[in-house]
Amino acid sequence: MSRKVAILGGLGNGAVVAAAIEHARRMGATDLEVAGFLNDRTPVGEKIDMFPVIGKVEDAKRLLDEGYWFINTILRIDGNRERIAMFEALNIPDDRLATFVHPMAYVAPSVQLGAGCIIMPQVAMSPGSKLGKGCIMMVGATMGHDNIVGDFCHIAAQACVGSYLRIGKGVHIGFNATIRENLTIGDNATLGQGAVLLKNMGENEIWVGNPAKFLRYAE
Repeated sequence: MSRKVAILGGLGNGAVVAAAIEHARRMGATDLEVAGFLNDRTPVGEKIDMFPVIGKVEDAKRLLDEGYWFINTILRIDGNRERIAMFEALNIPDDRLATFVHPMAYVAPSVQLGAGCIIMPQVAMSPGSKLGKGCIMMVGATMGHDNIVGDFCHIAAQACVGSYLRIGKGVHIGFNATIRENLTIGDNATLGQGAVLLKNMGENEIWVGNPAKFLRYAE
């Protein structure tokens, strides 16, 4: 029996994840079925891509009682504290967060995925890494071995993450960014697209460039 999934979000990450779930479903590789989006900007009943908006974010509490599962895609680049707090205020139990691994991804058997993680097509994850709750690895991202990644991290398409990293909560790693091994990245930090990180990053810091350098603090 399929599990009905409500995706928090819409255009952008939400629509991309919904399409990947539908693709996997057509391949017969998942029991998840996208019911629609919870979105505060698009009216209920309208469609985003091919799926309807079925409520606002606050309606998650009602849908929880109706047996839905949930995926959160409401993250942002410039600091995630507010978005994470909004999601955590919904008090959705971990056992009702849907974890999705696309069948075209490689995830080593010893990798640990927290509740609600999303692993998109062409992702490669080496042994021993551990992702916290609600992390998203977008298309073509790669991750080395023995990393510890906090909750609600977003690793954008084609990013290359090294090994023996300690990555905090709510971190965003941009398109095509590269991270050297044996580094620490603080909570809510952002690494810009195409950046090459060779040094540790502190909390709420935004780094860009090759080699990556501190730009400013997240707003």
